[in-house]
Amino acid sequence: MRVVMNSSKSLTSSEKLMIAAIDLIAERGYNGVTTQEIATAAGLSEKTLFRHFGSKRNLLECAFDRFHYTEGLTKLFAEKLTWDLREDLLLISRTYHEMMNRNRKMILISIKDEAHLPGFRERTQKHPRQLMALFTDYFKEMGNKGKMIQTNPEAQATAFMVMNFGAFLNDLDGTSNFSGVSLDVFIEESVEVFARGLTP
Repeated sequence: MRVVMNSSKSLTSSEKLMIAAIDLIAERGYNGVTTQEIATAAGLSEKTLFRHFGSKRNLLECAFDRFHYTEGLTKLFAEKLTWDLREDLLLISRTYHEMMNRNRKMILISIKDEAHLPGFRERTQKHPRQLMALFTDYFKEMGNKGKMIQTNPEAQATAFMVMNFGAFLNDLDGTSNFSGVSLDVFIEESVEVFARGLTP
């Protein structure tokens, strides 16, 4: 699965390079891919790669920042919430899984290659931290509006994120360990339980 679905004609040179890097590194590992191979896969020169990014490491880091879920979910929290706990959590969960599955190659890289990339894990953790802040603020506001029981918003944000990330990891390699429950059913049931427990 590609990182983005856009036509390659509409992509910038930087985006072509980032997508090629993610595709190749996910398949062969960070140390198994050269900058020349990335540039060739993108249909560009190695000189162009270095002009845009300076190094393979910087290219990969820029790709994570460009294609991760933070921007999309930040927009969702800012523009699409209805302040109905069940409906909001369904929307957030579905959007999260859609984005995570679209970007599963990046997640595989961050898990498999972090030992070869000192400091890379800390950089990739900024996205979950930003999502945690969005969730915590949302739960605080829901409590302030009287639409959620008084509880520890950060603890609830952690529980909801870990629950959804665990479901994503369960199917990361394409073979679910719990094949009797589809992702749709998991989202519906888990949100129902969560919303029921937190609604006054």
